[in-house]
Amino acid sequence: MIQLLFTLIFAEMALILLFLFKTPLRKLIIMGLDRVKRGRGPVMVKTVCGTILVVLLSSVYSMTKIQNRSMDSAGIVNPTDQVLMAKHLLEASLMGFSLFLALMIDRLHHYIRELRLLRKSMEAVKKQNRGFEDGKNGGPEDTKALEEERASLRAKVKELESKFEAKTKETKAAEANAEALKKQSEGFLLEYDRLLEDNQSLRNQLQSIDRKVSHSDSKKST
Repeated sequence: MIQLLFTLIFAEMALILLFLFKTPLRKLIIMGLDRVKRGRGPVMVKTVCGTILVVLLSSVYSMTKIQNRSMDSAGIVNPTDQVLMAKHLLEASLMGFSLFLALMIDRLHHYIRELRLLRKSMEAVKKQNRGFEDGKNGGPEDTKALEEERASLRAKVKELESKFEAKTKETKAAEANAEALKKQSEGFLLEYDRLLEDNQSLRNQLQSIDRKVSHSDSKKST
């Protein structure tokens, strides 16, 4: 178990080092992780990480159990418990470190993909700007096509802005409704508490009346 954890940690460290330097291997690793994150890959990874987490919690529980047992025996720890304690501590540390490195690999992969997409979008913007500049230097037909494209883009921007405003209004209305429902529920709770108090007082009055009636009946019988 410990050898397997050491192998896993060294492999994760090697992946992180390969992520840090731009080499052909980094492209292959990114492509491999892209394939892993598709289909059933995420489910398998979550299952493995969940299993490691459960084993980690089991090791922590075992260490707590050994510590409590040593406290019950007046703080005297036998050599077997010391060995078991050290073994569980090493396993828990290795499993926690491996989970941390797995999280680091996932975040590095995500940020590298985002950086690649950002670079591609910047290159597309640069090409578009070059196209506009070429259009300005070109003939009237190119200029007209660029003006039409610009007008269509402006129309799309206005449409997106109107949709955003509509969504904002819907969100504000939903928040207002939620606040109203919250206040209404608070009022219902207060009314419920008041009704409980009235019910309790009525029960107390009914019990006192029953006691008086029973007392009067006992006097009549005597």
